[in-house]
Amino acid sequence: MFAPRLRRLAVILSFLAAVAAVAGGVWAYGYAGALRQLQSRGQSDLALAGDRLTGELQQFRSLAVLMADHPTVTGLLAGTVDPATSRALLLEVADKTGSLDVIVVDQTGRERAAASGTPPDPHAGRPYYERAMDGALGVYHQLSDRYGRRTFLFAAPVFSEDGPPSGAVLVLADVEEVEAVWRGDRPTVFFTDELGVIFVSNRSELVFRSRTGDMRAAGQSAEYPTGRIMPFVHYEARLWQGMDLWRVDAGRYVPERALHLELDLPVIGLVGEALLDVAPARQLALLQATVTAALCLAFGALLFLATERRRTLAEANQRLEARVAQRTAELSDLNADLLREVAERTAAEARLKKAQADLVQAGKLSALGQMSAGISHELNQPLMAIRSFAENAEVFLAKGKQDVAAQNLTRISDLARRMGRIIRNLRAFARQESEALSDVDITAVVDVVLEMASARLTQSTVTVIWDRPSGPVMVRGGEVRLQQVILNLVTNAVDAMEETGEKRLEIGVSSEGAKVFVTVRDTGPGIDEPEKIFDPFYSTKTVGSGDGMGLGLSISYGLVQSFGGNIRGRNHPDGGAVFTVELAGVAGKGGA
Repeated sequence: MFAPRLRRLAVILSFLAAVAAVAGGVWAYGYAGALRQLQSRGQSDLALAGDRLTGELQQFRSLAVLMADHPTVTGLLAGTVDPATSRALLLEVADKTGSLDVIVVDQTGRERAAASGTPPDPHAGRPYYERAMDGALGVYHQLSDRYGRRTFLFAAPVFSEDGPPSGAVLVLADVEEVEAVWRGDRPTVFFTDELGVIFVSNRSELVFRSRTGDMRAAGQSAEYPTGRIMPFVHYEARLWQGMDLWRVDAGRYVPERALHLELDLPVIGLVGEALLDVAPARQLALLQATVTAALCLAFGALLFLATERRRTLAEANQRLEARVAQRTAELSDLNADLLREVAERTAAEARLKKAQADLVQAGKLSALGQMSAGISHELNQPLMAIRSFAENAEVFLAKGKQDVAAQNLTRISDLARRMGRIIRNLRAFARQESEALSDVDITAVVDVVLEMASARLTQSTVTVIWDRPSGPVMVRGGEVRLQQVILNLVTNAVDAMEETGEKRLEIGVSSEGAKVFVTVRDTGPGIDEPEKIFDPFYSTKTVGSGDGMGLGLSISYGLVQSFGGNIRGRNHPDGGAVFTVELAGVAGKGGA
C-alpha cells in the first residue's frame, strides 16, 4: 500500500518538474522574441533621435560656413568694416537663427566681434580654433562658464584673398534649446562623447554623468569644469542572447530594467544610446509561461483523475471476479448472494462508462487547446501590421502629415475588420463549418498577399516573379481564407530561403478544364519529409528561429479542403519546394 503511493507521488513530482521546465522554456523563448521586437523598434527610435539631433545641429554648422564668406566678416578681419557694424550683423543673424552666439575671431585668437556682447574668451590654442586655422571645420562641445550652459560650437575658417585663413567664425548652439523639443519623450535617449560623458539627453538627471569614471585624459572635442562630472548612476550590464540588458537605478523616469542600444554619430562626434523598458516584454513572457503551465496542469489533472478512476475500477473488477468465482462454487447455497454480486457488477460497469465519457471530454479540451494556438498563429501577422501602421501614424502626426497618418489609420481599421473575419473563419473551421462559397478572383487575392508581404520580401531581399494573368481568374472559395492560404505559403517560402544565396519566389496561376491551379515555388533547401508537411505541429524550423508552430500548413490544408480543393507540396527537380493549390474554377469568368 505504501509503495504505490510513493510511486504516484514520484510521478506527480516528475510531472510538476516537467511543467516547470516547459513553462521556463516558454518564458525564455517568449522573452527573447519580445526583446528582439523591442530591439528592432528601439533601433529605429534611436536612429530617429540621432537624426533629429544631427539635423538640429547641422543648421548651425551650415550657418558658420555661410557666415565665413559674408563680406562684412571678411571686411572686419581685413580692417575695412568697423566692429559696431559687424556686431549688428552678427546680432541679427543670431536672433533670426536661434544661435546662442556668433563670434568673429582673428588670426591671433582674439575676438573681433560677438553677437552676445559678453566678455570675450581667448581662443588661441583651442582645438576647434586650431582646426579652423588649418582650413577645416572645427566641432566642439563644452559646459561654458561664459554663458552658463552647455554649448555646441562650430568653427568655420575665413579665408583671406592670399589663401591662408585670416580668422574664423564661431557659431554656438544652446544644447538645452535643442533638447527642449524632445525632453521627456520615450524611450530614454542620451548621447555620450569620447570621454564617456553624457552631454545631451532627454532625461535631465543623466546629463554630465560618466560611466567610465576616468576623466584624466584630456579630450579633443570637449572640456568640463573640475568637479562637474559625476559618476553614472548605479547600473549592472549583462549580455543575454546577444542583447545588452541593464539594471539601472536612476529615478522614476528611467526604466529599472532596460535593453541598452548604441548608435555611432561621427558627424557630431557623439555616440547615441537608448534604454528601452523591458517590463512589457517580461510581462508578456510571464503571461505566456503562465498560460502554458495552466494548460499543462489542467491536462495533467484530467489525466491523473482518469488514471485513478481506471485503477479504482480495475481493483474493483478484480475483487468482483474473486467474489464471482467464490460464489460460483457455492451456487446452490448462495443464490441470493450471487444476485447481489451481479448488481454490484452492473454498478461497476456503469462507473466504467462514466469514466470513458470523462476521457472523451478530456479529448475535447485538448482539441480546444490546439485551436487556441492556431488562432494565435493566424492573428500574428495582422497584429504586427497594425503595430507598424500605428507607429508610422504617430511619426506622421508628429511631422504634421495628417493625410498620410489618416491613410495609416484607415489601414489599421481595415486590418481590424480583417482580423474579425479571420477569427470568424477560424471559429467556423474549429466547428467543422464553413461560410457560403462565392466567386473570388484569385489574381486579386495574390496581389493583396504580395502587397501585405512586400515589407517582409524587401527586408529579406527576395526576388518575386509573379506570372500575373492578363485578366481575372475566378474560383469558388472564400476571399479572406484564400488570402490566408496564399500568405502562409509565401511567408513559409521566405523563411525557407533565409540562409540561401539566391532568394527567388515564383508564383503562377494556370487552369486545366474546370480546375484552377496556383503554384508557389521557392529556391530554399526543399522539404525533408513531404508526406508529413501537412501534419499538425510538424515544422522544419529550429527552436529559436522564429514563430514556427507547425500549424500554418495544417490549417491551410483544412481551408482548401473546405472549398472542395486540394493542396500538395513537393520538391522541385531544380531545387527548392513547390506548393500547388487546386481550386474549382468558375466557367465563363476569366482564365489564366
